Amino acid sequence: MPQSVPSFIDMLAECHQSAVHLEMRDAYAVGDEADEFEAWQRGHRTDWDDRATWWHPFYQGISDAVARGVVVRRARVVSEPVTEYIRYEHFITRANVVAGEQVRWLPRRRATDIALPGNDFWLFDDRLVRVNHFTGDGVMVDQEVIDDTAVAKLCSSAFEAVWERAVPHEDYQV
Repeated sequence: MPQSVPSFIDMLAECHQSAVHLEMRDAYAVGDEADEFEAWQRGHRTDWDDRATWWHPFYQGISDAVARGVVVRRARVVSEPVTEYIRYEHFITRANVVAGEQVRWLPRRRATDIALPGNDFWLFDDRLVRVNHFTGDGVMVDQEVIDDTAVAKLCSSAFEAVWERAVPHEDYQV
């Protein structure tokens, strides 16, 4: 029987100290973001001065968590030269930063000696791991929450190793 996974926003609302996200794919095709990526490829650019057009519940959840004192960090391991999707993701990361996330980028060639989990994940308070499962094309097919000390420790260790080497968003050039 499939596991019932709480929403990301609910998990973030229960978070007290830290939420870290490790992304390791060079392309994603997740929900509305796939449509936004296609529009970006056609030349559409976000009007950052018109917050109502791009601010949505995800960003509000991040902002609320940061206001409560939760440190939210995201690290992305990317191949270089980067894919067109990563160029898009770099552009829209401004929204994550405005919401209060700290974001860094690590070129994949600098991650060779880091033991990385097999899947992207969120780690909440160094305890709960929310794993995202994707198809080869980047479509999210499943999520699971793991409450296991060993898995949390592996994910935390991997994230921190990536974070130490990664380039802050404002300094990473695509």
